[in-house]
Amino acid sequence: MNPGPLRAMNPDPHPNQGLTHFDAHGQAHMVDVGGKSTTHRIAVAEGRIVMQPATLAIIQSGTAKKGDVLGIARVAGIMAAKQTSNLIPLCHPLALTRVAVDFELLPAEHAVRCEATVELHGKTGVEMEALTAVQISLLTIYDMCKAVDKGMVMEGVRVLEKHGGKSGSFVAA
Repeated sequence: MNPGPLRAMNPDPHPNQGLTHFDAHGQAHMVDVGGKSTTHRIAVAEGRIVMQPATLAIIQSGTAKKGDVLGIARVAGIMAAKQTSNLIPLCHPLALTRVAVDFELLPAEHAVRCEATVELHGKTGVEMEALTAVQISLLTIYDMCKAVDKGMVMEGVRVLEKHGGKSGSFVAA
């Protein structure tokens, strides 16, 4: 196919500084994973939401007007991981084999920590699914508690671990 005069071939072997979601012409595209090997892939992500002490007490006691905050946030996170490719345009739709969302109450910090673990046997990683699960879980906590605390802050959303695939393993420091 002729790239045409406006899309001349770029002689730079790394025209996008290693960004994989752009072709040699700088156009967005879904990465071709067809040639990759199927491997067991795992990603773990975390984040937290900081709130007023009284808000954390409501969550801990289970007396929120909208119901079981952490139970609903867990289901929201699991559902979000399964929908990542519908939310983030260039993500591949994946057949996830496991999504686990766990919470830790941090009373000294007036916070709830969320950790999501996502797994599959496939050709691409699941970091985006784990990050999406964490973020949507935290947003659900915000939504369920905003009537009593509009000043909650979500922070520290990041990948903790990644295993499988060509790049091997990654564990955050």
